[in-house]
Amino acid sequence: MGKRIFLFILTNILVLTTIMVVWTLLTTYTGLSSNFNTGGPGLGIDLVSLGVFSLIVGFAGSFFSLAISRFVAKKMMKVKVLNPEDNLSPYEQSIVDKVHRLSRAAGLMHMPEVGIYNSPEVNAFATGPSKKRSLVAVSSGLLNSMDDDAVEGVIAHEVAHVANGDMVTMTLLQGVVNTFVVFLSRIAAIIVSRFVREELQFVVQFIAILVFQILFSILGSIVVMAFSRYREYHADRGGADLAGRDKMAHALRSLQQHVERANMKNPHTDDSAIQTMKINGNSGIAKLFSSHPDLNDRIKRLEQM
Repeated sequence: MGKRIFLFILTNILVLTTIMVVWTLLTTYTGLSSNFNTGGPGLGIDLVSLGVFSLIVGFAGSFFSLAISRFVAKKMMKVKVLNPEDNLSPYEQSIVDKVHRLSRAAGLMHMPEVGIYNSPEVNAFATGPSKKRSLVAVSSGLLNSMDDDAVEGVIAHEVAHVANGDMVTMTLLQGVVNTFVVFLSRIAAIIVSRFVREELQFVVQFIAILVFQILFSILGSIVVMAFSRYREYHADRGGADLAGRDKMAHALRSLQQHVERANMKNPHTDDSAIQTMKINGNSGIAKLFSSHPDLNDRIKRLEQM
């Protein structure tokens, strides 16, 4: 799920920034008003108009990121999709069979796409805009390092993410976060622009919006990551229901044995920015930006079920 959340947040930041730049250029060269100042008391900001604008932009960026999440993941991770109708090897067919069997057990009416990406890392992820258009992908490193029961436990965890509708839930949360990011960044930018000469206010406000939007997006990701960690515990429980608690616990312990390989680079992509977002959690301040809890905590909670 770590890659999925990282790609989701990164896409949101890029979409929000692109919308802001396009909107600014559009309003500058067409004469449309993008000024939320009313000249009234206080800061003179039309909070209602700014709020509506932030809501539209925030959720537009979030839902656009959701819509392209599966496509982006497949391209960035160079996922090989395993089509059941193709001439698959027995091993590839067994992976497809596992995903489909667990998906049916989870009550999914439409089977997820199944993929493998070539990487020494021990990892897996699920993504997609809906249960009907989902993807479950595992790394070659995971398949080569784990036994059959552990692989099934990992796949069950990812299928549980799909069945729980976690991407849609994360999208709604990200939309709320995006709304606050757009809203607060523009207020902060307007305040900063008041400290310069009038002829420089437009340029300063434009730059300040970019800076504050990126800064608040990073801060907002702390909230998103905290909720992601909560959903991981929930997916562990779902995986235990699908594959059995013993297989789910065995999968987590197997991941723990290969934790150093959950942070290896994909040789086909420059994914250094994803290194702190892998299947294992982080410690210290980095824990705030981790999409996954510590494996020890996950195993402990699973055993307490």
